[in-house]
Amino acid sequence: ERGFPELLDTGGRVCHCDHHRVTPLNDTVSIFFSFVTNPAMLDLRKLRLTFTFFNLKPSLNPRFHSTTKTSLQLQPKPKLPSKSTVKEAQAALLDYLHSTRSLQFLDADNMCKNSPFFIQTLVEKTLKNEKLVNPKRLISRYLRYHPINEFEPFFESLGLKPSEYAPLLPRDLIFLNDDPLMMENYHTLCNYGVPRSKIGKIFKQATEVFRFENGVLNLKIKAYEKLGVSSSVLVNAVAVSPGLLVGDVNVDFVEVVDMLKDIVAKGGDGGDVDSGWIKWGFLDEVSCNWGLMLELLCLLSDAGFSKEQLAEIIRRSPCIVFEDSGGRTLSMIGFLTKFGLSVNQIALVFLEFPQIRMVKFLANLRVCLQLLTEIEMEAVEIGKIFQSHTLFIGSYTLKTTKSLLGCLNVGKKRLCAIVQENPHEMKNWILGRRVKPLVSLREEEEEKSKAGKTEFLLRLGYVENSKQMNTAFKVFRGKGAELQERFDFIVNAGLTRDDVCRMIRVSPQILNQTTDRVKMKIEYLIKKGYSVSDLVSFPSYLSYKSLRVKHRLSMYNWLIDNGAVEPGLALSTIVACTDRIFLQSYVNRHPSGLQVWEELQKEIHCED
Repeated sequence: ERGFPELLDTGGRVCHCDHHRVTPLNDTVSIFFSFVTNPAMLDLRKLRLTFTFFNLKPSLNPRFHSTTKTSLQLQPKPKLPSKSTVKEAQAALLDYLHSTRSLQFLDADNMCKNSPFFIQTLVEKTLKNEKLVNPKRLISRYLRYHPINEFEPFFESLGLKPSEYAPLLPRDLIFLNDDPLMMENYHTLCNYGVPRSKIGKIFKQATEVFRFENGVLNLKIKAYEKLGVSSSVLVNAVAVSPGLLVGDVNVDFVEVVDMLKDIVAKGGDGGDVDSGWIKWGFLDEVSCNWGLMLELLCLLSDAGFSKEQLAEIIRRSPCIVFEDSGGRTLSMIGFLTKFGLSVNQIALVFLEFPQIRMVKFLANLRVCLQLLTEIEMEAVEIGKIFQSHTLFIGSYTLKTTKSLLGCLNVGKKRLCAIVQENPHEMKNWILGRRVKPLVSLREEEEEKSKAGKTEFLLRLGYVENSKQMNTAFKVFRGKGAELQERFDFIVNAGLTRDDVCRMIRVSPQILNQTTDRVKMKIEYLIKKGYSVSDLVSFPSYLSYKSLRVKHRLSMYNWLIDNGAVEPGLALSTIVACTDRIFLQSYVNRHPSGLQVWEELQKEIHCED
């Protein structure tokens, strides 16, 4: 009740129906009842027997974790037989299959040399001690009294693993010669040139081939040869596509071979299809689809490629045509057409296709699409990037969006702007390449401003990294373009470029004024009777506040009009001195000077 409540009914009693079903031994039943009624008096050793009978594991009951050890300990892996023992076993099996079972020598020899799992099992059954002398004699004696299932080493020698050939084993046969129809078709394939290691795939995918009546398989092979398919091409084709031998002639396969022969003949280097133009390794990876390959070849021909160009594509990048029977390429074409590319535009990519697999190229395109989508780029902009940079995008695997945002230390909006401005920047974000953080927008603006200022000062005649240039650099405020605009405005006011350059060297802060303020001060200066050329001797005039300039010049003109001062004072004398000196030296000369000074001050403040 405490340890196994599932064995009790709802009333807490032992389920009798379970007793009669699982306890044919009285001892086991009594042990079980003892456990239910009084667990403390139970012998653990007997209890383990009960668990074994009921298919229950003591290790699953927490009651026994601290008192018993699990019996399900991992067994050590069996020791592999030595090379010499394997050779002896192969020799014994060859002698048995050829001499005793009367199999052809080539068949028996292939079975012995290419069935390592079966040989290992045979050695484990017959030889308990590796140090025994003459293992060949012991294995031969074992085989004499223990006939083996010959289909097991036979299927394994054809390239199938035990888990693959298990469903193919006949139920009522163990000797190969008892299935003469299978052996006849097997020998037909071998004699035609199909490698024995490839015939296992034919057994898996087209078992009915080995049930053909005598002569039928030969007729199918001759039917392909009459249509122009050479024996070497057919041998490889059957090995990768066993379905060619089932049913009628595969017209798609014949047309593919004819198209390839035509391409190689007109655009190749003098070879033929038999000389390695068809890359059977790609076709052997998955089930071959000749109809799909024919569709791709027709599509490439309709795209305007010449035979020479098609031959060059197949020679440089055979994965375009043969990988997944061209299915990957058709998928890529369908993928890119969604971004507005025409088939002719996509076909041009094949002429410069990188040395990678098509499945990798397509995966790279999808990774890039995911990146651009996750940084919230507009669909139209994504289409433009894919249209103009297809080859580059498919050639490299980019980092994930999360990784890029962290490494570059930017947000989605800025990352999107960077890609739109220069898509080739993504070359620096390839998977496995170290990515440096980007400077912040503020730092970037500062760098641009510094570069602009430096360029402006060099145009003015400053020596780079000189003390004067460093001093002027600290004084100037604004971007290089803004400083150039203010400089040009002062020049256009009626001064020469050399005059303005001298003014800036004396008083660089004059360029910190906006053009509107500079214009107002120059106009006021001219209004009060001065000329623009007076700025050359006193450029700092442009640096003073407009209130001060207006107040001083207005007061000075009033003093002239009232005969308190003589005209012709230098501009620097009027503007640069302090208020106290200006009042003592000029304003106080007239009895009403101080009053007028204050009235002008109020008036000017009101105007501004």
